[in-house]
Amino acid sequence: MKILFQGDSITDVGRNEEKGSTISIGQGYALMVAGDLGAKYPGRFTFVNKGVSGNRIVDLYARIKTDVWNEKPDVLSILLGINDVWHDVMFDNGVDNDRFYEMYSIIVKHTKQILPDVKIMLLEPFVLKTGETVEKWEFFDTETRLRQDSVKRVALENELLFVPLQERFDRACEKAEASYWIRDGVHPTPAGHRLIADAYEEALLSIV
Repeated sequence: MKILFQGDSITDVGRNEEKGSTISIGQGYALMVAGDLGAKYPGRFTFVNKGVSGNRIVDLYARIKTDVWNEKPDVLSILLGINDVWHDVMFDNGVDNDRFYEMYSIIVKHTKQILPDVKIMLLEPFVLKTGETVEKWEFFDTETRLRQDSVKRVALENELLFVPLQERFDRACEKAEASYWIRDGVHPTPAGHRLIADAYEEALLSIV
């Protein structure tokens, strides 16, 4: 069973893009999931990471044929949304929420047409008030919540599995400060990646 991770830098985390590389899974939650489930269920899963740092929802669609459809996964997970917000702050090149929802819906629709048997998990984008997000916190908070609602809406409308993550990070901040979990407000620390991996594994095992 092939499990395909899709997303931005939170999924990428230094993966080696060289074909056939033994370390192409990266160093984040994808590695943790592959390690955990690979050890618990030897031979049951193959894990492929195609996350690309900096990607917005429109960037995923631009490469969807090579990095999703041609891979023919049994399970596809997508974790996207924060760059659609952050790139507005950094480069004035984000993707507004209406277009984010529309493009996400198109990605799901077209993927289901091309791969009718694929199971799709949509992971919730998240943000914490620390590091790079502090100065523009109201914008980050408001806009990320809109993207969260859009991802959940796409999941509900297409009867897909929605994996909430923001609440996990919020609860974790009751035990340690935000920077312990997400170093700059956007990119998780190893402990933050562990939170994502735990949610991911629970979700995946509920549908396979």
